[in-house]
Amino acid sequence: MNLEEGILTRRSIRKYQKNNRISKEDTEALLNMAMHAPSALNTQPWEFIVVDDQNVFNKIMAVHPYCSFLKDASLAIVVCGNLKEQHKDNYWMGDCAAATENLLLGAHARGLGGCWCGIYPTEERMQAFHKLFGLPEYVQPFSLVVVGYPAEEPKQPHDRFKKAKIHTNHW
Repeated sequence: MNLEEGILTRRSIRKYQKNNRISKEDTEALLNMAMHAPSALNTQPWEFIVVDDQNVFNKIMAVHPYCSFLKDASLAIVVCGNLKEQHKDNYWMGDCAAATENLLLGAHARGLGGCWCGIYPTEERMQAFHKLFGLPEYVQPFSLVVVGYPAEEPKQPHDRFKKAKIHTNHW
């Protein structure tokens, strides 16, 4: 699959093949792609927590109301922003969003499915992830990316390109 096809066909996957593990090599390749995302002044303020333990999955599902499908997934990756490494205040969010998207596209390119489950900016969720993973004060949880082998074929939209959303030189 070429890059354009990957971008146009990537969809959020919420049904996974049970008990199908992702290799350490594939996991590291996904993280490598995430770490190749752009960041403000190339500061790369991201940190990643790889979770592949069902007991931890259960704890995540107890604090995050929108990731019940994690139960059948192969792994989850918590994308965090290190505030000590960001370019300026609040730049970490854009940097972590870029890393999250690279992670999702990388999963799709390898025949895996993924789904972005937001943590930031919901304060209650952020605090729950801080506590669950013992994050230092200067590290903020941003997103939870659920990854696994798809057990569904996602429906592709007809066309998401909308000329009305494009403005040239002014509104």
